[in-house]
Amino acid sequence: MSFTSAPSPARSQKLTASMVLAEHSIPTQTTSSSAAQQPPPPRRPDLSTFFSAFSQIDTSETSNANALPIPGDVAAAYRMLAEALERMRSDAQSDGREEGGILEGMIEQLWSGVERPPREVHGLARDFIDTLDRIPKKALKAADTCPICNNPFLEDPYPLVVRLPCHKSHIFDLECIEPWFKLNTTCPLDRKDLAKKKAPPPPPPKDEEEDGEYDEMFA
Repeated sequence: MSFTSAPSPARSQKLTASMVLAEHSIPTQTTSSSAAQQPPPPRRPDLSTFFSAFSQIDTSETSNANALPIPGDVAAAYRMLAEALERMRSDAQSDGREEGGILEGMIEQLWSGVERPPREVHGLARDFIDTLDRIPKKALKAADTCPICNNPFLEDPYPLVVRLPCHKSHIFDLECIEPWFKLNTTCPLDRKDLAKKKAPPPPPPKDEEEDGEYDEMFA
């Protein structure tokens, strides 16, 4: 004759808990490496609201020369971008990432536009932005970072990096520099006005032209 031992109190509690979960179809929590991994934080704030506000003041696509934007709408666009850059600066500081000071000047310039909004927004044309040199991923180094968001370019699986014409070392995430160029025409690093075209070389002095004509006459 055989006897089965009674389950221990701890085992009884476990069995009861399992029965309750099964009865009410409550899924049990399982830990896995994929569930424990948190998605990476966004590289920059969401700027969809800014682009929406900018579309209300952009007159570059209209043929109506008298369609001037409302100053309050212009100030709102400047404010949205200034606040986005301030969040970007705060995130960099909280993450312990060094910030080179470029955001200070950009934010200051934007708040100036909030306080004294221009009658018209003079940014760079879409054609200009589309023709900026693209830096291929294979040409980027691990230490290369965007001066605005201060994130390494290669942390993005599909980096879209552009070089400004003012200097070969002035490279940015396109998603960081494009909003700035909607409201400004200057490089954030050296403040060169990229809307100004290079002046053609001066003509040769008049004396040199006359000497050349005289030499050809007796050649």
